[in-house]
Amino acid sequence: MTDTDKDTVLEVDGLTVEFPTEDGTVRAVRGVGYRLRRGEALGIVGESGSGKSVTALAVMGLLPATARVSGSVRFAGSELLGLSDARLSEVRGKGIAMIFQDPMTSLNPVYPVGYQITETLLRHHPDLNARAARERAIDLLGTVGIPSPERRVDTYPHEMSGGMRQRVVIAIAMANDPDVIIADEPTTALDVTVQAQILDALQTARAETGAALVLITHDLGVVAGHTDRVAVMYAGRMVETGSVEEIFYTPRMPYTLGLLGSLPRLDREEARLTPITGSPPSLLNLPPGCPFAPRCPLRRDDCDSTEPPLTRAGSAGHLSACHFAGELVGTGAGEVFDATGADSAALARFADAAPVTTPEEDPV
Repeated sequence: MTDTDKDTVLEVDGLTVEFPTEDGTVRAVRGVGYRLRRGEALGIVGESGSGKSVTALAVMGLLPATARVSGSVRFAGSELLGLSDARLSEVRGKGIAMIFQDPMTSLNPVYPVGYQITETLLRHHPDLNARAARERAIDLLGTVGIPSPERRVDTYPHEMSGGMRQRVVIAIAMANDPDVIIADEPTTALDVTVQAQILDALQTARAETGAALVLITHDLGVVAGHTDRVAVMYAGRMVETGSVEEIFYTPRMPYTLGLLGSLPRLDREEARLTPITGSPPSLLNLPPGCPFAPRCPLRRDDCDSTEPPLTRAGSAGHLSACHFAGELVGTGAGEVFDATGADSAALARFADAAPVTTPEEDPV
């Protein structure tokens, strides 16, 4: 076993998830694979419906019984796919913990938050007494930034704000010092200032537990500041992977380039964004070829007939699923996608021409 193998805490290989329906089979995840080393942070980004959350639920063994899951998910060298729910319960929470999108639905409304933290502690540490578990719960609430944890430990979820509930979920995730934390869009529906606080709490959780992190998000800015590597997903598969620097500064997939072009930047003076037109394809009946081809400005005949594999596009860890990845070297989003947005010069002229209304002139 190499040092790299020893450092790998979670390995996903060829993961496929299908959901049978009356209209056919939905191929929600198609051959996803990644390796996560101890202490490493991986960001998974993509539009809604790209398979990000389904991949995470498959790793945790939380998909419905109707889902058909194949491939391999190995945690600390042990295969998880195919294990019974009882065996997986030994891994969930202690080995791999998950932070869900909506804390209001992932917390039990009829129990105080302290009880829900102590429950997971006692589940994995049966020799721990109730008093020690409660003290640990109070410490965890304080660690994630909840004020007056001695009082809040007996609070019910509905008595807390959305941001505080998410902090409780993070406290539950870090309670048993897991090796991996999967955070599925942990800042959804929170305002900007609370998002920053939740991300700080997540960083604290990593520092306290030493856990590796899988961060699922729509926000590329979050990925840039809190992960080491990035995987971009589209139509159920990964279409580009690499370090944060490679993905942000040398993208080799038009979809990645489009995502970056639609992101407002404070470090540049360009006033226009470059959105990706169209919508993701249905995963029920995927056409042959590259799934992104109908939305891609670089579309050619090869794109309609053959789906490109994920191959090396730069360094050994930079992979791209595009027939023409080499043509994107040094290319900006504005050179591929049509720009849109407000014309800053026109807005300035409009502002100069607009009459100034004094308080005395305001209509009653």
